[in-house]
Amino acid sequence: MASKRPRVSCAASAKAGKESSPVVSRSVPWETRLRLAVAAGGRCEFRGCNRFLYEHPLTKQEGTYAEAAHIVAFSEEGPRGDDAKRPVEINSTENLMLLCQPCHKQIDDRPDDFPRALLETFKREHEDRIHHVTGLAPDKRTVVVQMKALIGGQAVEIPLSDVTLAVAPRYPMDRKGHLLDLTPLRDGGDTFYRAAAAKIRRDVHRLYEAGTDVDSVRHISLFALAPIPLLVELGARLSNKIPVQLFQRHRDTMDWVWKAETAQTQFAIRPVRTGTDPNKVVVVLPLSGPIALERLPASIDGEFSVYELGLEGRQPGTDFLRTREDLTRFEAKYRELLARIVGAHPTANEIHLFPAVPAPVAVACGHQLLPKAQPSLLVYDQVNPKDGFIFCLRIEHDPA
Repeated sequence: MASKRPRVSCAASAKAGKESSPVVSRSVPWETRLRLAVAAGGRCEFRGCNRFLYEHPLTKQEGTYAEAAHIVAFSEEGPRGDDAKRPVEINSTENLMLLCQPCHKQIDDRPDDFPRALLETFKREHEDRIHHVTGLAPDKRTVVVQMKALIGGQAVEIPLSDVTLAVAPRYPMDRKGHLLDLTPLRDGGDTFYRAAAAKIRRDVHRLYEAGTDVDSVRHISLFALAPIPLLVELGARLSNKIPVQLFQRHRDTMDWVWKAETAQTQFAIRPVRTGTDPNKVVVVLPLSGPIALERLPASIDGEFSVYELGLEGRQPGTDFLRTREDLTRFEAKYRELLARIVGAHPTANEIHLFPAVPAPVAVACGHQLLPKAQPSLLVYDQVNPKDGFIFCLRIEHDPA
């Protein structure tokens, strides 16, 4: 503590005839200590500590192990006490942090390492998080579903803390969630995609069974990283009767939280070529990167009509999908394209899809497809950029 006065325990204070306090501190008024403990959620506000301060860390017996630490010391000779703009009220909640004893000692023994601005940041981050978490209501529950597969020989793990931040203001129903794990399957061409697609169908079917978490909560938050064709397959298996919220892993911040930005990404449909056979249709999605027609398989010849759904007013890139609204606008434009194809090619029963897209867009491509009303998808992927696109998976409406 920044003040030079000795600390007294809660028990000692009670013996002295004073009201029992949730924070060990002598000079701070009771109401201030109470507000501090509530704002901190009873946990240490030192960044990364978060220790619960009302039970012993080993025995788990109830007790008060919280200390009210001054950011700017009570005395000008104390830690950070010589700050040029000392608080008018030194014992205000704005100048106090709820800390465990080791963290309190750390910031006071090494004030140069923990200046006022840094401690105020610790306090603000912690109390904003507590305020958010305690404001969550039961109707904001969501079932977290993850799908992971080996990409380049590796699978990405998503920490629970990242998931919790991303789904806010909803919160996960439990810590475990549901995992669609494709990592045991090795990429072996056709065999791999068929086996992975079959597993996706089985796992998603079980996800929607009566009595499951999804059946109870009626909301899914989906985090998926896998080869593009399998993401399209996953989207096609997700029910349209229960809301599914998709999430994007952002390269700049390496998190899954949708951005709060006003700039909007717009999408445009462009007919590229009118083929000689009305039953043969190609859709290219050059969003994350360009797709030149010469990179398509030789079998995609002049008989095929080619449609492009791309970015409007900007070049393809990996950073176009920033907000949830960006994804919503893509889904609307994609549905418009599918409707246009059905109108122009009423007898076509399949669409050859060439996507260069981020994961949630791939899932949306499958999820937005209307069963029995629109053609099936033949999905290609650029497994090796030198070889161009190769056929990987047929997305059937009613798989066996």
